[in-house]
Amino acid sequence: MARTIRIGIDVGGTFTHAVAIDQKKNTIIAHSVTPTTHSSENSVSEGIIKVFTTIIEELGTDKSEIAFVAHSTTQATNALLEGDVSKVGIIGMGKGLEGIKASSDTNIKSLELSKGKLLDTEHHYFDTNSKDFCAANIKEALSKMKEAGCQVIVASEAFGVDNTENEDTVVSLALGQELLSTASHEISQLYGLKVRTRTAVINASILPKMTETANLTDQSIRKSGIESPLMIMRSDGGVMDLNQMRKRPILTMLSGPAAGIAAALMFAKISDGIFLEVGGTSTDISAIKNGKAMIKSANVGGHITYLKTLDSRTVGVGGGSMTRMKHQDVLEVGPRSAHIAGLGYLAFSTPQELEGAKPVLFSPMPSDPGDYLGVENKEGKRFAVTLTDASILMNMTREGDYAYGNYDQVKRAFDVIGSHFGKTGEQIAQQILDGAAAKVKPVVLDLLEEYRIDAELVSLVGGGGGATSVVPWLSQKVGMKYLIAPKAEVISAIGAALAMLRDTVEKTVMTPTESDILAIKKDAFSRLVSMGADVNTIEVQIEIDQGKNILRAIATGAFEMDQDYHTMQKLEEPEIRKSAAESLKTDADRIQLAAVVDGLYIYEDIAEQRRLFGLLKTQIKRYRVLDAFGVVKFQTNAGDIFSQPRKDYQKTIKAFIERVSDFSDVGITLAQFFLIYKNRIVDYSSVLNYEQLLNLIELELEGLSDHDRVVVISSKR
Repeated sequence: MARTIRIGIDVGGTFTHAVAIDQKKNTIIAHSVTPTTHSSENSVSEGIIKVFTTIIEELGTDKSEIAFVAHSTTQATNALLEGDVSKVGIIGMGKGLEGIKASSDTNIKSLELSKGKLLDTEHHYFDTNSKDFCAANIKEALSKMKEAGCQVIVASEAFGVDNTENEDTVVSLALGQELLSTASHEISQLYGLKVRTRTAVINASILPKMTETANLTDQSIRKSGIESPLMIMRSDGGVMDLNQMRKRPILTMLSGPAAGIAAALMFAKISDGIFLEVGGTSTDISAIKNGKAMIKSANVGGHITYLKTLDSRTVGVGGGSMTRMKHQDVLEVGPRSAHIAGLGYLAFSTPQELEGAKPVLFSPMPSDPGDYLGVENKEGKRFAVTLTDASILMNMTREGDYAYGNYDQVKRAFDVIGSHFGKTGEQIAQQILDGAAAKVKPVVLDLLEEYRIDAELVSLVGGGGGATSVVPWLSQKVGMKYLIAPKAEVISAIGAALAMLRDTVEKTVMTPTESDILAIKKDAFSRLVSMGADVNTIEVQIEIDQGKNILRAIATGAFEMDQDYHTMQKLEEPEIRKSAAESLKTDADRIQLAAVVDGLYIYEDIAEQRRLFGLLKTQIKRYRVLDAFGVVKFQTNAGDIFSQPRKDYQKTIKAFIERVSDFSDVGITLAQFFLIYKNRIVDYSSVLNYEQLLNLIELELEGLSDHDRVVVISSKR
């Protein structure tokens, strides 16, 4: 029986990993790694092609079995950080009295991307009501921009999102002069001409280099005989095809961390948690809530954009982080790592190399302070004292873990180090682990607070090769449970292999009507169909941001050949109940099965809460929603439930919403609501308007039979 194979490639800062996954068995069947080729003439594509070719050779498979190839990339992020961008020509447009402001808003001056790194621009403005706005004059302006060194053009018009004709005309004329081009409405459909133009300019600046690299990678994959389309990781955890990447390469920013999040959601089955992907030098930290990665507006070089990216926060601590000393104590862990310093770890050296080694303080790099701790052998060869070494000594990284090394060797080295500083080796190791945790802990706590995540409900989830050097010790410091993701060392490559197609459409709408919602859903749906998604797998989530008047549609779907993701063993109800009880930290016989909806099991636990020294007692209802494999898909520790057949739900849904929401002189404050039907969980927690909530639920339930069950769970806001 032919296999269905998905290949995922993660381009990291140090290494490029590739994995091949047997889709039906959900198992890794091949793995390849090579140093990331940042400085190559062909950029990171050289490393991508190398690991891809190695994977194909290792599989020795019929190439028709390969259904999916996707890769993450650091190229967009690196290009912007390093100023490796193209000069951009901007054709701004407007008319009438608004023209002065439109001219100013589209005239994006040279942007500082990082210290001393500039994105240069040229600008020309047209009044579209003037006879000067014609093809001949547009061509002339484009020719001058080309002569000035512009490699790519941005067309941006006031209210161009409502009528795209003029922007499309400029793009077409630019392509006629062999200039890459983009229209601002292709990047964002939000009002706000200045920010939309700025976002389009930043996107355009990386378009030539990103397109060149993508084309080279795609051609190499085609030459190998693979017919499945090449997909690129987006910054929100989904993938897009090459056509979309050629229009919006800016969407690939932070696609590496996003790939790790995708794996946490789809491979490790995490629905709520703080995900820490620990590399050799740094740790990327993100939040997962209700089965979704938390997203934010991207800030590039201090410039606000309309780009939505994963809210990933990087801390300069990783498995290879070196130790700085002050007098007899650890001063700091990092930021220098053994990888960048070109030094070996204690745990991975040989006994002969460490024979007679003595502690030494030194500067790993010429610009570093001279207080980094290492050991030096008789021949003068130095080794770093890393966070991984300390973790091994304190039994946080154990035999069987990816980062585990020689415990006895680490123990002997730390005993010598401890004696030198008047301490035990374990005391030095503990200080190192404490120093690392002190950098990571505030970020974790900030994410919990910002996204209102209950620490009792979630776990710290470790990914990356250095996961055990950070996460277990941090777990003790913050009082949270933890788990290390399966195959943590290649978690991002797994995420690239398993990621779903995804796209987001945002529009500025003051008070969204039913027709507005249907139109944006159709637009998002069509985008995924154009990328090859199976129409039966496409789901469109609607969000309404009333504070910013934004209507948002998030579409996800599977590629046409991806319908069977895994064959995990389904559990019987008592086993699922046991998993729910473990999550609720109670006995299985205490909880009730409140509803079953097409393979989703909804459990309720009624707990007693005491206040005012126990004088007041109130009951709180806690809920867990699990799938047939025992994976928690949704949870709340303070909510209520509504459950009715489709034909009856309208009779009582209003009364339920009003009962669980708060009323005051200024009106109703809605609770957070989650709709469950047909094996789907729809998040309406962002909806604050009563009528909008009812309309959204009604639209979502169109097509259900009278007997299909509708469940709504509320959660305290």
